[in-house]
Amino acid sequence: MTGRPGQSPPRGLRVLAIDDERPALDELAFLLRQDPRVQGVLTSDTATEALRVLQDLAVDAVFLDISMPGLSGLELAQVLSRFKSPPPVVFVTAHDRHAVEAFELNAVDYVLKPVREDRLAEAVRRVVEGGGRPAARTDDQIAVELGGRTRFISRADIRYVEAQGDYARLHTTQGSHLLRTPLATLEAEWREAGFVRIHRSLLVSLPHVQEIRTDAGRCTVLVDGKELSVSRRHTRELRDLLVRRTRPGGGT
Repeated sequence: MTGRPGQSPPRGLRVLAIDDERPALDELAFLLRQDPRVQGVLTSDTATEALRVLQDLAVDAVFLDISMPGLSGLELAQVLSRFKSPPPVVFVTAHDRHAVEAFELNAVDYVLKPVREDRLAEAVRRVVEGGGRPAARTDDQIAVELGGRTRFISRADIRYVEAQGDYARLHTTQGSHLLRTPLATLEAEWREAGFVRIHRSLLVSLPHVQEIRTDAGRCTVLVDGKELSVSRRHTRELRDLLVRRTRPGGGT
């Protein structure tokens, strides 16, 4: 990093990595140290120890696991949010089910394990640029990146959504777009707009379901001409929702 003439170059980030599993913590710390924007990495294997560190030292960001004995990562983030100057928080976890809670705590990012170097670099970039939730969205317009540019698409044009790691791929009639948001987050936020989960890796827009088919106990739906599998656990709920939509005044 270089500064303007006559100015000192900006220092790199000092971050705190927290995970109760030592191999995962060592790997996270190693990857963070490879990033040229990171100057120093502190580590802790418990949230309680991390609090003691944070009482004595200021850090630029906290990268923490969620499932830990004693104080969990979510509980630690709640404590940090009450700091006078709370550090940006990036959750690094093996589970996507806590994504909604994490973003309610104003997490800068939510990275799924196993951690990829390029994905962690993206989280560091968000910290450097001031945090905030990725891919700012309004109720109808979704911001997606395309060829280095940000483009806005209408949520009404999205037929179905497919999980891809800690990203979601939005499928429209014009093509598909990657969104840096876990599927679990979209499921919670978009349910009122008619999006429902039909499989652990799929959400569909109910208004765009053309057919529901059953063959030898296997259920599928036809969406924009594409046949999508429905898992057993979601079949009954999907049928009920589709039936309610066909009734006068029906909805999701």
